[in-house]
Amino acid sequence: MPALTAREICHVLREVAFGRRVMVRASHQTWEELYAGMFVVDVEGWSITIFNDCDELDYCEACVSSDGRRWSSDSGDRYGTDPIALLSMWEHQTLESLLKAL
Repeated sequence: MPALTAREICHVLREVAFGRRVMVRASHQTWEELYAGMFVVDVEGWSITIFNDCDELDYCEACVSSDGRRWSSDSGDRYGTDPIALLSMWEHQTLESLLKAL
């Protein structure tokens, strides 16, 4: 099975931003309650761990796809390749707003 890539995760997050996929909170705390730390969401079977940096969307820490493939920020992708960093400014802002609303 091919390795999960940052681009695949970015695509899933982009689909959330455009309203084509549903994202639900998998963390016990809301985005606001957590304020800083790892926040887990589920996107139609994808478990995505995102770092909340003082109420701002920062980076993707890890992901497990619906077919069981795994990715983490230290998984060997080139330095700086983060699924969140691959989003456009609008997609980033929209995703952050959606996370705050969960």
